[in-house]
Amino acid sequence: MSSNRTASSPSAGTELAGLLLRASVGGTLIAHGVRHARTLDGTAGWFESIGFRRPKLQARLSAAVEIGAGAALVAGAATPLSAAAVVGTMAVAARSVHLPNGFFITKEGWEYVAALSVASVAIGTLGGGRLSIDHALGLDQRLSGARGAAIAAGVGLAGAAAQLAAFWRQPKA
Repeated sequence: MSSNRTASSPSAGTELAGLLLRASVGGTLIAHGVRHARTLDGTAGWFESIGFRRPKLQARLSAAVEIGAGAALVAGAATPLSAAAVVGTMAVAARSVHLPNGFFITKEGWEYVAALSVASVAIGTLGGGRLSIDHALGLDQRLSGARGAAIAAGVGLAGAAAQLAAFWRQPKA
């Protein structure tokens, strides 16, 4: 049996897996962003209650980043940077809400945000693949592998640290 694929060429299964992962994580982020956008006042009140300064700005930015990053992930556009936006958003959520509550989501723990973050780093590692805007622009090979993972994790965590330092203070009990 011979194959037309090279050793470095992803299989059709890997391409499909990447697309499904991008669609799942991206779709989840879009849904969260739309929910935040539809309830901006409620979202702002919640941000204020968990210690964020400028909660109305936080609510608008949250909606915009979640919808934008989600759509970019689904499309495979600037894939590691889009994944970094998810990692950053989830890291902010973990630190400001979920870490004190343990692992399980049923107790408001961090399992869900960790799963989305790890999936996003995996997406950054895989890159956009053939079924992406990155591929159409010839960027998919430059924005994948270890470089893609480093961008997704590093930029995401740095963005989260900046966001938390600038706008969040742990609320007093």
